[in-house]
Amino acid sequence: MPERKPRADAVRNREAVLAAADRLFADCESPEQVTMADIAAAAGVGKATLFRGFTDRTGLIRALYETRLEPIRQAITDGPRPLGPTTPPMERALALLDAVLCFKLDHRHLSLALEATGTDSPYSAEHYDWWHETLRRVLEQLPGFQGSDFAAHALLAAVRADLVDHLVDRQNMPREQLRAELATFAARVLTDSSREGPNAEH
Repeated sequence: MPERKPRADAVRNREAVLAAADRLFADCESPEQVTMADIAAAAGVGKATLFRGFTDRTGLIRALYETRLEPIRQAITDGPRPLGPTTPPMERALALLDAVLCFKLDHRHLSLALEATGTDSPYSAEHYDWWHETLRRVLEQLPGFQGSDFAAHALLAAVRADLVDHLVDRQNMPREQLRAELATFAARVLTDSSREGPNAEH
């Protein structure tokens, strides 16, 4: 039996909810301020519609995050240089990290809300597993590079939402400076690690 398509009104409601949640997270001072009641009111739907479509606040946040992340996933999977699969590994690794950073900057409170959901570690989240595996595979392509699994974790730690928020809000670091600092740091780590593999001469 073919899978039944969602009703048109259900699709419209879902899009309205995601757009409203996006606006609220973008405009809030703290992600904790955004409640399901706020989102329902901004979207013009009842709270029952929200819970029926997303189960709870965490489910809504995850759905919104995945929706906003999808264009980047597509660019990495099938897109052109510098994120696409034909890009040389060093350039692609740096572009991947920059893409994560820019996403966290553009969706800062949404990213903070996602990292704060539930009691599970943010490292167990599906989107983190995907980023880590993608970056790890790119690092494995670097000549002489060792320890790609740990390195991918360590480099992704540099773009955690709470750190990005701290650098922007507490240290007033401009966006372009933050991007440049990350690129310089990551390039140094990756270059030094490639030179200092277990078979390198000392």
